[in-house]
Amino acid sequence: MELLDKDLASIQEVRNLIRRAKEAQRVLADYSQAQVDALVEAMARTGEANASRLAEMAVEETGFGKVQDKITKNMIASKHLAESVRSMRTIGIIAEDPAKKMQEVAVPYGVVAGLVPSTNPTSTAIYKSIISIKAGNAVIISPHPSALKCISETVRLLRETLQSLGAPADLISVMTQPTLEGTSELMKNEGTGIILATGGSAMVKAAYSSGNPALGVGPGNVPAFIERTADIKKAVSYILMSKTFDNGTVCASEQHVVTEHVIADQVKAEMIAQGCYFLNETETVRVEKVIVGPRGTLNARIVGKPAVEIARMAGLEIPAATRVLVAEQGRECVGKQHPFSWEKLSPLLGFYRTNDAHEACELCLELLNYEGAGHSLAIHTQNNDLVREFALKKPVSRLVVNTPSTHGAVGATTGLPPAFTLGCGSVGGSATSDNVTPLHLFNKRYVAYGICEPEAQVAQAPAAVTELDIEAITRMVIEKLKAL
Repeated sequence: MELLDKDLASIQEVRNLIRRAKEAQRVLADYSQAQVDALVEAMARTGEANASRLAEMAVEETGFGKVQDKITKNMIASKHLAESVRSMRTIGIIAEDPAKKMQEVAVPYGVVAGLVPSTNPTSTAIYKSIISIKAGNAVIISPHPSALKCISETVRLLRETLQSLGAPADLISVMTQPTLEGTSELMKNEGTGIILATGGSAMVKAAYSSGNPALGVGPGNVPAFIERTADIKKAVSYILMSKTFDNGTVCASEQHVVTEHVIADQVKAEMIAQGCYFLNETETVRVEKVIVGPRGTLNARIVGKPAVEIARMAGLEIPAATRVLVAEQGRECVGKQHPFSWEKLSPLLGFYRTNDAHEACELCLELLNYEGAGHSLAIHTQNNDLVREFALKKPVSRLVVNTPSTHGAVGATTGLPPAFTLGCGSVGGSATSDNVTPLHLFNKRYVAYGICEPEAQVAQAPAAVTELDIEAITRMVIEKLKAL
């Protein structure tokens, strides 16, 4: 039997999906705002109703994270997202200014290429589907191969929901044969209107070099600074709540605790009291070897795994109730040779002591510039002047204050829009610094009426240019000189 070329089959599938998505989007283009909103509300209800089952499927298939926390993420991507965008005008004329006699018209991109990671598979698929359709687009999901089943089931449920309301199912589709070549075709195809890329740096760079518009987000590497005026017990509680949420798979989760010498021992004692295990030097070396994978990058085996399991991989026996492994790091321990300074996507934290807030500020800057520039930073303090100082100096798009970084950055505990694509701004190589919403998935067409008469312009003929007689002028000058 002749074997099928998987790459070619994937490319052809993408081309077929784009063709069908464009046809479906042309139908959606005739929908009113109310009709589109009805689709969004129904999709959100489907996501909410299936939040538990999809979470279980995601954990079973990928081995990442916790079922309960993935349920929460599915709820944020469905129920909470729908509430956030409910009053948002995204279809047709979205704004009018009678005084200036101007109108703004939303113009959808058409087809959205939604790249979905394995760490947040079902929630990201729901989120990207809802914001795409809310903005009048169709969406094609490119799933991470290790999460194909749970993402495909998510898409199946959403397609059924659309069909039940008489809308084209092909407004949402998914690649069934995900390959690098197929995803590349999806990103580069002229039928793709915009790319929503959530994942690793290489994939995000590929999206931006595709030739199509793209919104991509890079890695996070969030420092959490506990300043001397902070409520230490609450700050530690928030950090551990965030760090253990889905076993650290959210890119906005804390990777480092930075604090001042004057309170460092108090912070350390509170972290131990709340379930942290501080590694000694020998244990730190053993865990570092587990953090680093065969290619010298993050070891995928530790992603989304509990602290006790990671310790076991390193050959360590630690208390069964341990929530997070922590390694104290010297002030100079930032960079490739220091794995605890990386984004670790697991319940592992680096712990840094600094002399004062100024030195902490500089250390946070070094950590972010090494990895995670443009993403997020957490600060725990009662000093609002210090918050303003950090806001002015730190290369991040989100500075979350006195809240868990994971929950704050995605909009669960702050006023930020609920999102699972968090822009990193130009400093992080992203086209936006926003939490991506439906407002990022259409262009605006401006209608502008004349409101005043143009000023009259009096045309004047240019002055005549007289041709100069150089020889005559020369003779006159010579005669004047002789007279002298």
